[in-house]
Amino acid sequence: MRIDLNSDVGESFGRWELGDDEAILGLVSSANVACGFHAGDPTTIARTCRWAVEQGVAIGAQVGYRDLAGFGRRFVDATVRELTDDVVYQIGALQALAAAAGGRVTYVKPHGALYNTAVHHAEHAGAVVDAVASVDPSLPVLGLPGSELLAQAERRGLRPVYEAFADRAYTPGGTLVSRRDEGAVLDDPVAVAARVVQMVTEGVVEAVDGTVIRMSVDSVCVHGDSPDAVTMARAVREALADAGVTVETFR
Repeated sequence: MRIDLNSDVGESFGRWELGDDEAILGLVSSANVACGFHAGDPTTIARTCRWAVEQGVAIGAQVGYRDLAGFGRRFVDATVRELTDDVVYQIGALQALAAAAGGRVTYVKPHGALYNTAVHHAEHAGAVVDAVASVDPSLPVLGLPGSELLAQAERRGLRPVYEAFADRAYTPGGTLVSRRDEGAVLDDPVAVAARVVQMVTEGVVEAVDGTVIRMSVDSVCVHGDSPDAVTMARAVREALADAGVTVETFR
């Protein structure tokens, strides 16, 4: 069995640092690189791309709402045209910085509020899909199984990549528990690692109420900004290896 491990990186800004990107990139196979709208500045993004190229990690554009102050975790009531243009702009910026580092952008994944909004908001999901299709229709789109985003991506001929989250709690409906709610983020590396193995090998995850949810999984996200993120990613990687699962990008 094979599975992609992805992580959000490049989210520092100027002198403010978030996460140990260099260490995380030694453990995952795909890097969701911030594109400057929710986090990241040109120097941070360029450095992250260089590290990804050195480690042989796939570079993905993590596009978000234009919300630096809120880290992209707040809904922005943008028009479809505004959001489409914002996503095109972000992909293009990362394409240039990745190319300068000797790499290239190979997929797109929404961040934070845009990711969760695109699960059910047809217009904003469509804006992301339109942006990707207009820039490069060969770019896969990462999203939540059953989401409006992936349904529209598939209808447009884009490749949908089904994503699960190692360290986030699920509702019985298969969506992510809001970060505002207690228990939304899981922090026990051993429990998280066992959970990921079950997701990958059995295609199921337990929701907060004990409901067992079936899901397709192409890629698993281990958040790079979580406490002890490197320890968590290492535990997940080791548990997958023990289960006979190879970690490699979904390309």
